Amino acid sequence: MTNFLNGNHIKLLRNGAEYFPALEAAIDVAKHEIYLETYIYQADKTGIKIGKALMRAAQRGVSVCLLLDGFGSQDLAHNYIQSLGLGGVQVMFYRTKISPWSLKKNRLRRLHRKIVVIDQQVGFVGGINIIDDDDVPRGATSRVDYAVRIEGALLPMLYASVHKLWRHIAWSQLRPIKKSVAALSPAHYSHQDGMKAALVLRDNIMHRRDIEEAYLSAIQYAKTEIIIANAYFIPGMRFRKALIDAATRGVSVKLLLQGRVEYFVMLATHAFYSLFLQHGIEIFEYRKSYMHSKVAVIDSEWATVGSSNIDPFSLLLAREANVVVSDKTFAAELRVDILNTIQDGASKLSHEDWRHRHLAGRFASWLAYGFLRLFLGLIGYSNEH
Repeated sequence: MTNFLNGNHIKLLRNGAEYFPALEAAIDVAKHEIYLETYIYQADKTGIKIGKALMRAAQRGVSVCLLLDGFGSQDLAHNYIQSLGLGGVQVMFYRTKISPWSLKKNRLRRLHRKIVVIDQQVGFVGGINIIDDDDVPRGATSRVDYAVRIEGALLPMLYASVHKLWRHIAWSQLRPIKKSVAALSPAHYSHQDGMKAALVLRDNIMHRRDIEEAYLSAIQYAKTEIIIANAYFIPGMRFRKALIDAATRGVSVKLLLQGRVEYFVMLATHAFYSLFLQHGIEIFEYRKSYMHSKVAVIDSEWATVGSSNIDPFSLLLAREANVVVSDKTFAAELRVDILNTIQDGASKLSHEDWRHRHLAGRFASWLAYGFLRLFLGLIGYSNEH
């Protein structure tokens, strides 16, 4: 069950254009400690700018902890990592073993969440990596993505999560464990006003299915509309059934999906197109650029922004973080933005269009889906997919 807490101030941030200035501004007023977790960190214009802000903070005495994924950030130059360290930033990597010849689950369990916590006062959660928005193939516009800036009741949980993971990684790598800053009491965050929201985390211990269950519960009780914008959408059987059941009972279901194929396995998404279209689910493919979004709005009141895709890798293997907001104003803002993205750069796919799409394309989608099922079976995660 999703644990909602009252008293949160949550601001929607669209793309890096809004996220990175907000992040840099928060870093520049930090006084005690910064935790930043990300899947991808590139030493491009954006990465260098955020890195300089982190080093400025470290040089004025702030404890700065940067945790990067060993796979997603494998290309980050060693000399840049050294420069961060010399600037006072503590850098660690989550699971550096990335051999392509191993199918062990441990190698595939990635740190995919994007979380920042500053002085236990301000947090950021979303899907935006530390990378330029325009780091996309030639001819595409800036990628589409979201994050939220958080103050209020969710901060203790958010802080506990990043602090615990940092200590765990430091211990496992025989690194010095930094002296803890005293955690603020829950009373410090109490607000009479603010939004009702929940932090939903996915790990491989106690919270394996929390994000998926949050989606399924909201879909099950949907009455009028479900809008999901998700970059890698390969839902399991329960998720597919929940969407079809909602459409069957008259709920408008809209899916905004990635139209540009980055990886072969993404073709597996197409294996479900015919099923969804037959049941009246609307599918929009975004082709103007790469859509990296992991957001949804249900009944213009329930909304989520986070790092979790609706695919087996996010839902079954990776560490993820989503914020769920129960607030009509926030939901309306996100809903309008998704619909604008559909209007601006997406094409609606009809059942007739899909039926007449060339046979080779449909065969490739089922081949990709079959490969995915085989892969999940080999690593022991084949149930419900």
